[in-house]
Amino acid sequence: MTTTTSMKLILSILPILIVGLIPEFSTGNDHTQFVYTGFTGSNFTLDGAARITSTGLIELTNDTARVKGHAVYPSPLRFRLSPDGLVQSFSTSFVFGILSSFGDIRGHGFAFFISPSNDFTEAFPIQFLGLFNSTNNGSLSNHIFAIELDTIQNTEFADIDNNHVGIDINSLNSLKSNTAGFYNNNKNATFTNLPLIGSRPIQTWVEYDGNTTQINVTIAPLGMEKPVRPLLSLTFNLSTVLTEQAYIGFSSSTGLSTGHHCILGLSFGINSPAPVIDSTKLPKLPYLGPRSPSKLLEIILPIASAILVLAIGTIAVILVRRHLRYKEVHEDWEVEYGPHRFAYKDLYRATKGFSSKNLIGVGGFGRVYKGVLPKSKSEVAVKRVSYNSKQGIKQFVAEVVSMGHLQHNNIVKLFGYCRRKGELLLVYDYMVNGSLDKYLYGEENTLDWGQRFKIIKGIASGLLYLHEEWDKVVIHRDVKPNNVLLDKEMNGRLGDFGLARLYDHGTDPQTTHVVGTIGYLAPELVHRGKATTLTDVFAFGIFILEVTCGRKPMTEDTQSHQVMLVDWVIQNWNKDSLLSTIDIKLQGNYDVDEAFLALKLGLLCSHPFPDARPNMRQVLQYLDGDVPLPELLPANFSFHMLASMQGKGRFGPSMVSLYPSPMLDFGSISFSLDGR
Repeated sequence: MTTTTSMKLILSILPILIVGLIPEFSTGNDHTQFVYTGFTGSNFTLDGAARITSTGLIELTNDTARVKGHAVYPSPLRFRLSPDGLVQSFSTSFVFGILSSFGDIRGHGFAFFISPSNDFTEAFPIQFLGLFNSTNNGSLSNHIFAIELDTIQNTEFADIDNNHVGIDINSLNSLKSNTAGFYNNNKNATFTNLPLIGSRPIQTWVEYDGNTTQINVTIAPLGMEKPVRPLLSLTFNLSTVLTEQAYIGFSSSTGLSTGHHCILGLSFGINSPAPVIDSTKLPKLPYLGPRSPSKLLEIILPIASAILVLAIGTIAVILVRRHLRYKEVHEDWEVEYGPHRFAYKDLYRATKGFSSKNLIGVGGFGRVYKGVLPKSKSEVAVKRVSYNSKQGIKQFVAEVVSMGHLQHNNIVKLFGYCRRKGELLLVYDYMVNGSLDKYLYGEENTLDWGQRFKIIKGIASGLLYLHEEWDKVVIHRDVKPNNVLLDKEMNGRLGDFGLARLYDHGTDPQTTHVVGTIGYLAPELVHRGKATTLTDVFAFGIFILEVTCGRKPMTEDTQSHQVMLVDWVIQNWNKDSLLSTIDIKLQGNYDVDEAFLALKLGLLCSHPFPDARPNMRQVLQYLDGDVPLPELLPANFSFHMLASMQGKGRFGPSMVSLYPSPMLDFGSISFSLDGR
């Protein structure tokens, strides 16, 4: 045999030898089989928090909050023999363990999936298990089949409980689900519950019959014979979902709570049973529980007990003080909001006891402190709000939790809340560059025109999301520069939802209590006390003028007369000197067309008649240049015509007195929970 022939032979069998070192693998024209008992040396594609530990198991997530992790078989598998062919029969089995360093506190679970792509960068690292986001959840274009093993009950996905298994097609709203458990192989096939979180590994079997289109899912403790009766059975033709070639893998995510989601072994077969996993070869789950006491502690404990008796009085006082320091208000109805409720102790430590050094802002509704959560090390802003009435607190907390699901680049993320005595603590994502008003009126570096116009468009996009694009309609009720925060890229994000109200699309909001900040209140809001999306548009119009002009909504002239920003802009417009209203700090460096657009759009949004104002979708179209701004005249906007409107019965005296009389002495209206 020649040297060349020998080399060709070695090269032809080398890939087979390499594959054989990692899993047990076989393949043919119409079938595929492989099995992993541990993943040391495997070439699985990992991303996010996922890693292969030194013991050989895959850890998808850890004790870090709001992370996702994926472990994907390195190459796609052929599920159809031709693009138009039927999905072939397949089966898989895997062994997993879910552990928590904090007892029953858990992350969002994990899923086994089959997907045409191994790229999940757009998936949210929260309740979507790292598979979907709020936009594509339920989209037929996903082509994803998944088995979820879920440990948190999410009402938005119609979850049945916080310990269930579900069959998912393109969505986390399971087609079929059941409490985790197994049917015993006895005469009566009795059902036994099986907690997904614990120190024992669990084995799962997933089988699809291409002829009958039957999907079976079975789980049982590792080492137990596979139950005859599956936990879930569903007839569904996966040929309508899966592509010709697709990836298989595992996906997981954590939210405010965390957990370790571990995969110990995997087997898979197409047109053949998944090979049996040898449990004796699997890596062991790590131990995350408390350590056993040392021998030294056993010796010292009796001595310490004697000292404890002598010091019991002092310790009792310390414990009482500690209890009072961290004491919270808990009621039965808050149980369902568990993942969104923070422990006061954690917030106290995060802000270093609400130290003045951590104080980053003071507003009409409370003080705001910067903090670093002790477990996740995430930076947050904690707002302390006082309240004296128990009326409405249940509805208010429900709305806070609901708004915690808002997902938009121009809205500050609201993570959750805590209640203690007479105060409510709201926990937000921390914005490193602080509030916009510091850049308009403070000593911070002046924003250039491009940054200002970008912030205006960003807040418009955020309000459009709140008004029209989320599941419910959210009226912010306090749009102003103080409540616009800037992230590290100087993007504007609307924050402070302490006054916000939400209601279903198509319904009429029933607010009768005037809240907000003088200068940003629409005339009809003062007159009728009814907040709508158009009252937000009014405040946004004042916001545009304020950002463009660098001037507050109401100021005093040299004769101590109140001057409204709107009237001041209109007066300059009448004198053909509209550009003279633009903030002098810009020193003439701005886009003239954009500046004209901002000034006129600000006036249009703050028009005294609600029907004359555009909605936020139209506002964004104007700002993007998709639709030209209507031809406008300065005479159409003057607020002095409110006096004549009173005589015609259009508005009452209360509205006329608001413009342009001196500013009423309540700045930002007081925080209220009884009829907000």
